[in-house]
Amino acid sequence: MKKTICTLAVALCLAPVMAETSDVESEGSGFLTSALNNAIESAMTESPAAASSAQTQTSGNAQMEYGRTVTDYVSAPKFGGYYIGRYQYSDKDGAKGGAGFNQRLIRLYVDGTILKDFKYRIQLQTTNASFHVKDVFLEWQRYKFAMIKIGQFKRAFGFENPMNPWDISSGDYSYFTKNMTGDYRGDSWSGGGRDQGLQVQGDFLKVGQDNHNLIHYQVGIWNGTGINKSDNDGSKDVIGTLQVQPVKNLYIGLFGWTGKATVSGVEENREKYAFGLKYENQGWSLRGEWGHAHYTTGNDDVWYVVGGMPVNSWFKLCAQYQTYRPGKEWSNAQCSYSFIPEFQLHKNLKFQLQYNYNNKRADGTDRHYNEIWAQTYFRF
Repeated sequence: MKKTICTLAVALCLAPVMAETSDVESEGSGFLTSALNNAIESAMTESPAAASSAQTQTSGNAQMEYGRTVTDYVSAPKFGGYYIGRYQYSDKDGAKGGAGFNQRLIRLYVDGTILKDFKYRIQLQTTNASFHVKDVFLEWQRYKFAMIKIGQFKRAFGFENPMNPWDISSGDYSYFTKNMTGDYRGDSWSGGGRDQGLQVQGDFLKVGQDNHNLIHYQVGIWNGTGINKSDNDGSKDVIGTLQVQPVKNLYIGLFGWTGKATVSGVEENREKYAFGLKYENQGWSLRGEWGHAHYTTGNDDVWYVVGGMPVNSWFKLCAQYQTYRPGKEWSNAQCSYSFIPEFQLHKNLKFQLQYNYNNKRADGTDRHYNEIWAQTYFRF
């Protein structure tokens, strides 16, 4: 056991920083998980045997070998967790003042690498009474232009879908993300745009003085049945994206999706395409996406734009407009206009207010209503 722990310490010193790709939510550790990670690192690096092994490997004399007895080249796992709580008020008829206080989510996750090139992640979530697995995958990252991922993870559709809830600038994901990356038409998006499958992705073609990647792509096949489910109809979804970064931090993307879903025993075709733009730099943000979906039962379209401006190092103002049109009919359209002040007092602590003016045309005379959300974010 002591030998195993010592060899794990070697990996902590050797493990490379994995490239952040656009389909992986990135979170930092909080104060408790940072203490845990630091304690593990400290305990592992105290061993003279581990230090000697690390020196040998970093000298370049050691050859990478594979086999069931290999114990080196394994990173220490990195733990993290965060909480988002929310208060919701609504003056919509029948809403009884809104949902009030609720637990939007609590997440716990662990990342690590094996043999330097294999990254794994496990992420769990509880939302009020629901506890479930969010992500569990293994990705071979040896070649940054062609990394192979297998498991359960975000679908390669849209800029916002893979983003962390901390970073989307609003108190919830957009109509676009919920209606374009869900499991089927009318889905509640309870899976968070995730499915089980196999994906290849990569970045290549360095350009500019900053040597940034011009091209990012993702293409994969998924069951098409959503989060924590096996395939129920034998068909697969094929989803992909091609993104161009003409200048650093500015992305222009095209997204496509073809597949089928079996809902309540009825098979439904789905063909989707979208395009979008994303820019993030030093607190300034701008993101917009438009999408079209063709189903056996009809066509939908949806779009949004959200922007943010930093006032100072801890105060940011954001605004969002979005529309979803079931059947591509204005008579069914759902529109909302949002104003969002955000107060981030620490990297692990944030408060957010949000005012929404909603126009849900299908509700007739009761279609106009207001909402106020107040959210707290903290990492632990």
